[in-house]
Amino acid sequence: MPLLTPFETEALLLSLKVATAAVVCSLPFAVAAAWVLARKEFPGKSAFNALVHLPLVVPPVVIGYLLLVTLGRRGIVGAWLDETFGIVVAFTWVAAAIASGVMAFPLTVRAIRLSIEAVDTRLEGVARTLGASPLRVLATVTLPLTLPGIVAGVALGFARCLGEFGATITFASNIPGATRTLPLALYTSLNIPGGEASAVRLVILSLVLAFVSLGVSELMARRVSRLVGGC
Repeated sequence: MPLLTPFETEALLLSLKVATAAVVCSLPFAVAAAWVLARKEFPGKSAFNALVHLPLVVPPVVIGYLLLVTLGRRGIVGAWLDETFGIVVAFTWVAAAIASGVMAFPLTVRAIRLSIEAVDTRLEGVARTLGASPLRVLATVTLPLTLPGIVAGVALGFARCLGEFGATITFASNIPGATRTLPLALYTSLNIPGGEASAVRLVILSLVLAFVSLGVSELMARRVSRLVGGC
């Protein structure tokens, strides 16, 4: 007997796909937001910081609803995408990735921001006095020294995406083979007769994935720290 049923394997593969897409697509925005929060002072910074961290303090269903009224077929942006390009986002795996990415975004930003704030600004100042542009300073000094934080942020975001439920079910629904990720598959198993065994396997699988992703992030962060420290 296989360890996982086709139902569980499908949910696992979709979760990995959704989490990977969410983290990869949101990472540039997370780095930019973290740099702005760590290095810039401007009117409205507190409001921007609150907006970035909003998914941490409101129910995930609220985020899912906001995404639905924005990117849904009749939403502010979604209607335009549908009429102009024929693109429908809601109730697809892309919607699941967007919902997961938004919910994980604050964790990724926070890890990267703390790492940027730990970089000695004098090193950046030396690079600027040598004629480096702000973009070159960011690419050659700040980001390399921030790599441990970026790795940690990616891992935290990935783990958070794997566990996302509320925003996903609201914005992407619970469609078999399309949007049913591991948490949604677990929810489904708990609500069907005789689904307890499947629910237990999905719980164990979710815990294993979480421990593996966090363990890998710790190992990678340590390795990157040693490499950066040795340069």
